[in-house]
Formats: sequence, C-alpha cells, structure tokens
Amino acid sequence: MMIKKMAAVIVGSLLLGVGINVFFVPHHLLDGGMIGLGLIAKYVWNVQAGLTMIVLSVPLYVAAWFYYRPFFYNSLHGLLFSSWMIDVLSVLRGVVALDPLWSAMIGGILVGAGIGLMLREETSTGGTDLLAQFIARLTNWNVGVVIFVIDACIISAGSLIIDSVPFVHSLVVVTVVGAVTTMLTHEKTMGV
Repeated sequence: MMIKKMAAVIVGSLLLGVGINVFFVPHHLLDGGMIGLGLIAKYVWNVQAGLTMIVLSVPLYVAAWFYYRPFFYNSLHGLLFSSWMIDVLSVLRGVVALDPLWSAMIGGILVGAGIGLMLREETSTGGTDLLAQFIARLTNWNVGVVIFVIDACIISAGSLIIDSVPFVHSLVVVTVVGAVTTMLTHEKTMGV
C-alpha cells in the first residue's frame, strides 16, 4: 500500500512538473489552487512557484494537524515532492512550442492526471487539494468538482491581477484539470 502511494506521489509530481513548466508557464497560463497561486506569484514577482505553494499551504496544514491528521500525514510528502519537482523541472520551459490552446489542453491533462493519481491513493499536493478533500468528505461531493470551483475563482482573480494571463485559455486549463481529476477520482468517491 505504501509503495502505491509513493509511486503515485512520484509519477503525479513528475506529471505536474512537466505540465506546469512545459505547457503553462511559457504562455502565462494559470491553474487554480495553490498551483495557480504559485504561478501568480511567479508571474508577478518571478519567485519559485513550488516554494510559494509550500509557504501558502502552511495554514491549511496547521488546520489539518488539529482537525484531521490523516490528511496532514497523507498530503505532506505530496506537497513537498510535487513543489520540489515543479521548481526542479523549470529547466524544461521552452522545450516544446505549441499555441496556448494546445498547451492549455495538454498541460491540463498532465496536471489533472498528476493530481488525480495522487488523490486516488489518498495523498495530494496539499494546499487547496487538501481543502477540497475536507469539503468533499464533509459534503460527499466529488473532490474534482470542488477543485474545479476553487480553481475557477483563482484564475478569475489572477486574470484581473495580471494582464498577460489569458483568461479563456486558463479556463480551459481548469476545465481539463477538473475533468481529468474527476475521472480519476470518481470511483474513489463512490466507495469502490
């Protein structure tokens, strides 16, 4: 069981790092959640997106420590490894040149698959994925749907803050990420 969880974190983090660096960053595309907040910080202040994700996730991890420790333990390694992979794989930026719509779709598939793989093994990148897991557990909503709603709010705010962020393409990102995450977690939320 632990090997499956570790494999999900490694493969999921690689998918996230490639999706973000190869497909999102070259076009200033946003995802939602902590990834989106990390990308907003990168585009505005040119700081590392992964490190920003860790810093912004601290309050959610404090809450998880006090209110539901399994989420804390199951997600901490996912947050740390995926954030590290996002920053380490930044060397891949510019390796592939696609138009923004294709980048949004392909990057969205990779990021959604990375998140979905981790969530299927009850781990995550933390941050708003952790928040979405809390909400899904309380409401019995699919975690992918909850992530979609949070993500849509973040890309809307990011598009208002940063002129170079293409809202429509970022909306495609969030839609594809949400759809792929939902497909990969649907059976998990149904109790299968």
